[in-house]
Amino acid sequence: MFRKWPVALALLISAAAAGQNPRDELQKMLDDQTAAWNRGDLVGFMRAYWNSPDVTFFSGDTIVQGWQATLDRYRKKYQAGGQEMGQLHFTDQNIDMLSPNAAVYTARWHLAMPGGRKLEGLTTVLCKRMKDGWKIVHDHSS
Repeated sequence: MFRKWPVALALLISAAAAGQNPRDELQKMLDDQTAAWNRGDLVGFMRAYWNSPDVTFFSGDTIVQGWQATLDRYRKKYQAGGQEMGQLHFTDQNIDMLSPNAAVYTARWHLAMPGGRKLEGLTTVLCKRMKDGWKIVHDHSS
């Protein structure tokens, strides 16, 4: 019986190392997304979104449906005419885990644009854990 303990302990350690808790996995996805934005990598930023025609993005009075349309909106708003995307960071962040596979993320976003212009607003993002990791399925940013 005692010979099984080392095997059980090794299995527990490897399981813990292989999978972080859902909140940490989601936070890593959000951090990676922000880092991609700050590198000017819009496609890398968009990897956080569910690549589906069903993903939605709400901003102001505009509803954008679909991954490609969301990418196109970001390109038009933040890369048109060769403009730089600025530096993004978040404050007042909160992750509300609805289940191990669903969460709501809320935060205040801050975007420092070249030339000193600063933009900011609020965001509520619905996320689902899918086979390829956490993905944003709905983004409402103002």
